[in-house]
Amino acid sequence: MAKIPRPKSAAPTVLRSTADFARHVGLARTTVSRVINGQPGLKQKTIDRVQRALAETGFTPNAHALHLKGKRTAMIGICMEDLLTPPAVRKLAALQRLLRDRGFSSLIEVFTPGAGRDVVRHFLSMRVEAVVFIGHFHREEIEARIAELIAHGTPHLVIDHYGLKNANTVSLDRSAGMVALLNHLLDLGHRSFGLLGIARAPESRSDRMTGINAALRSRGLDFDEATISLDHLHERRNDFDYGRKLAGNFMALPQRPTALLALNDAIGVGALRGLHDAGVKVPREISVAGFNNQDFGSMTTPTLTTIDQNIEATIATAAEVILAQLGAPARAKPLVHMIEPALVVRESTGPARSA
Repeated sequence: MAKIPRPKSAAPTVLRSTADFARHVGLARTTVSRVINGQPGLKQKTIDRVQRALAETGFTPNAHALHLKGKRTAMIGICMEDLLTPPAVRKLAALQRLLRDRGFSSLIEVFTPGAGRDVVRHFLSMRVEAVVFIGHFHREEIEARIAELIAHGTPHLVIDHYGLKNANTVSLDRSAGMVALLNHLLDLGHRSFGLLGIARAPESRSDRMTGINAALRSRGLDFDEATISLDHLHERRNDFDYGRKLAGNFMALPQRPTALLALNDAIGVGALRGLHDAGVKVPREISVAGFNNQDFGSMTTPTLTTIDQNIEATIATAAEVILAQLGAPARAKPLVHMIEPALVVRESTGPARSA
């Protein structure tokens, strides 16, 4: 008996434009566009029909076509210094979530040195409504990009990099964070401090140093006499290993500092490991403090004293600042908001050892 061939299943309909979708639904293109754009004056039966078809087909209107017609794209460009540090990723995720809740999508780029112009021009070609920079950037390059956005009339905001010319900024007050941390240690009797990664850090270095200097001066101490850095002894590749090695170097000194201040929690945790390997008790023999309040700092033995960046407040302020600029006249003076950090005291800091 001859086999009866089965009918081939029809290939799924590919809907590439609103016109294709309108033909699929069996309505006029203008009617479909009015439903998609939420315009009034349509029958509920028509609205339900279009929305049901949108759900069934997964069709999405072309955003490029919308901005070519002069409509808002509801898109914010976000430019990252990098995606390697957990605090930066947390800021990105929090900002994206807040913008999404306000009806805005995000276009994300990494700002590699020398490619800033291409990134900003890509954002402008996509008709983003504003550009946000997160991180610390090469000063001349980022200031040139900000000038370009201002000339174009595109709102901007820089998160973290404080002190840029004409830049709207929301930044953690790192200087205040170091003052709080130093005062905590000074109250415990510490008068000599080893700096781990701070002396050779990027742009945030100056903010940290300002805070350290201010706290020491307030107690009548000289910065050069009260601090020591051995950052030059190692290349910083892996922060945990960098902190471990530096801690070992400090323990080899004839006159050891009584407290170690790390650029971040990873370096601080590495220092804890280096001290443990050397048989040094923390905080009985030496105190250690980090910066950023990352989760792993609460899991070490001892747990790590640190500075919390108050990321939620930073990003909530950033979202309000950037959205307030949309549709508003350009300001003559840039907006600058400083966010207060918080000292988190844990087990790794204690009274200074006696001489």
